[in-house]
Amino acid sequence: MPQIKSAIKRVKTQNATRKHNAAQMNELRTAVKKFKAAVAAGEEDASKLRLEAESALDKAVSRGLIHKNKASRDKSRLAKLAK
Repeated sequence: MPQIKSAIKRVKTQNATRKHNAAQMNELRTAVKKFKAAVAAGEEDASKLRLEAESALDKAVSRGLIHKNKASRDKSRLAKLAK
């Protein structure tokens, strides 16, 4: 455990940021899983869910959670599943 006041504050902010990032990543994963489940079930709202998943990927990139190339790769894979 840090002894210096600024280091103690930094640990607190790191924990808060980690929790926030984890929540955002869970939302992203949930959106992708919902789309994949809809495709597997053959539901008609899969195209809407695909747009939501792609939007979640774009938001994750803008927040710095994932790299833009990973988001692009994932969106390509989602589009391939939709066909």
